[in-house]
Amino acid sequence: MRTHSIKIQSLKRTQHVSTPVMTSPVCANGLISELIYNEDHPGMTQLLLLPLLQQLGTQSRWQLWLTPQQKLSRDWLLRSGLPLDKVMQSPRCGTITTVEAMIKALQTGNYSVVLGWLADEISVSERQRLQQAAKSGQALGLIMRSERGVLSPSRPLDGVKIQSSLYH
Repeated sequence: MRTHSIKIQSLKRTQHVSTPVMTSPVCANGLISELIYNEDHPGMTQLLLLPLLQQLGTQSRWQLWLTPQQKLSRDWLLRSGLPLDKVMQSPRCGTITTVEAMIKALQTGNYSVVLGWLADEISVSERQRLQQAAKSGQALGLIMRSERGVLSPSRPLDGVKIQSSLYH
């Protein structure tokens, strides 16, 4: 009998508790990470990256792709399960650097994720600025780099480094 009344009381308490809506468990506090990929094995990068992008695609916010030259294929987006109405692409940023574009986009809070393809290492101060912008916008910033352009095996300074060549 006593157990029964405890269960009812506990159910009543849980009914009145409201849970805060978080932007995403992945980037609720903002995060900058780096994905180093092998251009000869694009499938591995897709296996690692797509589930994350699909999860972030359930949010109301956009995904921004700052790509070097390639144009995102509508068919590829559909086959990948990414929301067409929430993916935005910006090829070459003109006079502004990709890092600066990432910082501005992350700060807005309009994007769940900002992907930027960078050929070279970034400085410590640029990384700190990116981290602060991601924190400010509660977003995920992904630095995408081909392993051909990676000079230092000690990267990244903080965050997650995924080298797809390790899985082949």
